[in-house]
Amino acid sequence: MEPVRLQYGFGNQPRVTPPNSMSEEHEMDRPRSLMSTVVLSTVLAGCTTVGPDYELPETQMPDSWHVAAVDGLDDGEADLQNWWRVFDDPLLDELVLRSAGGNLDLRGAMWRVEEARALRGVVAGAQNPQVDFSGDAARSQPSDNGSLGSVAPSGGFDAGNIFSAGFGAIWEIDVFGRIRRQVEAADAATQATVESYRDVLVSLYAETALAYVNVRTSQERLRIAHANVKGQQDTLKLTKDRFAAGLVSALDVAQAESNLANTYSLIPVIERDLDRAMNRLAVLLGEQPGELHAELSTEAPIPTEPVEVTTGLPVELLRQRPDVRQAERELAAQTARIGVATADLYPSFGLSGFLGVESTSGGDLLEGDSVTWSIGLPIRWNIFAGGRIRSQIRAEEARTQQLLANYEQTVLAALEESENAMVAYEKEVQRRERLRQSVDATQRSLSLVLTQYTSGLTDFQNVLDTQRTLLVREDELAVAEGIVISNLVQLYRALGGGWDPDAPPAIAPEEAEERVAKMVPASTVD
Repeated sequence: MEPVRLQYGFGNQPRVTPPNSMSEEHEMDRPRSLMSTVVLSTVLAGCTTVGPDYELPETQMPDSWHVAAVDGLDDGEADLQNWWRVFDDPLLDELVLRSAGGNLDLRGAMWRVEEARALRGVVAGAQNPQVDFSGDAARSQPSDNGSLGSVAPSGGFDAGNIFSAGFGAIWEIDVFGRIRRQVEAADAATQATVESYRDVLVSLYAETALAYVNVRTSQERLRIAHANVKGQQDTLKLTKDRFAAGLVSALDVAQAESNLANTYSLIPVIERDLDRAMNRLAVLLGEQPGELHAELSTEAPIPTEPVEVTTGLPVELLRQRPDVRQAERELAAQTARIGVATADLYPSFGLSGFLGVESTSGGDLLEGDSVTWSIGLPIRWNIFAGGRIRSQIRAEEARTQQLLANYEQTVLAALEESENAMVAYEKEVQRRERLRQSVDATQRSLSLVLTQYTSGLTDFQNVLDTQRTLLVREDELAVAEGIVISNLVQLYRALGGGWDPDAPPAIAPEEAEERVAKMVPASTVD
């Protein structure tokens, strides 16, 4: 028998040169032919992978933050993994951790990761032989007037039975790497969904802290409003006493009553904001609105910033920001899809086979003479497609360039957001300090003007103006204290804080399987 030979033709890829003839010797040496086919398939499977290999894009990053952004900040190594602990607030620590366990947006992101992993398994399954079982039992009678009518026996065809059962298999030999590129794209797409999960986690921690800060800020504003009400009530009593003594007119009493009523009118607005912040916090934790009112009803001060705030260097955004990492992984997945499209320019090879039994009698189905089998090496090559394949390749290349631009834009947006957050934090710190000075001065002014009014050295208008100014300044100071902490939270979010890039993946496969087992009933596994 003339052996099957491997020669190199188009694209320097192996092709089959069949024997010149099929003699009886060839028929008798089928097992050797089968072995040669298997060897051929093994050689073909180790061939090249077409399309571009992905390389991490080079990104120009500044060596340091802009001077205006880091004024009052330290660019040393930042501890971003558990940034909320810098506020030294045990309840905040607890709420952040509870949000990770109950938030529904995070749960949805986790299931998107599971979906991506499952789809990756679908793609990777094409690397293995596909085996199926088929069976059939039929009874039929050919037409006496049909295409077989000329060979019909006298009296016509009789009805007959046919029984068959067997296993069929097909295996695509990934000569040019079409499947390998699909798996590569699926791997990168799965990693992108993990980064999306981390991005949701980063935002969740920040939103939880922001809602908590809003709760404490509203409570502080309420305390200030009630304190001013108490002071203005005392002033109203003073004016009434002086009016009763005939020292002042009824105008002072009316103005004092108006001022007190105006301060009272601010309290419902602040209480509304407090309820909204508590409801927002409850929903972030996956609980119904109102569930946290009792837990947060005990007043506590607004969290304070640490003595030193460190930001790290700009280049660390590339590994710390999940949205940047997601954009990079999406670019990697799309680059692999160019190879998937390019593989259609080349022939595809497969290995098929069937082993089964066939008989006209069900009783003879398991006898040796009923065995039937076949083996083949199917080849498909799209020689002409009207430019469709090359157009698809150009489309994939264009999508890759789009995602490259998106990656670069994401990096720029990360730098912009971080620098803006630094400036906002530092400027609000400066504003808060000025407001503190203003509040101190206004409190001293009120004490002096009340003394002068009691002594008859000034009119009541000065008292009214000073009380109104004190209320506004104290309220602004409380709001500024909350904004300072909120801006610091936004800074930690802009830096990608809330997870550790050096730690294992956010969702380990075994953890995800455990979550799935707890949330859905067992199902049939294929």
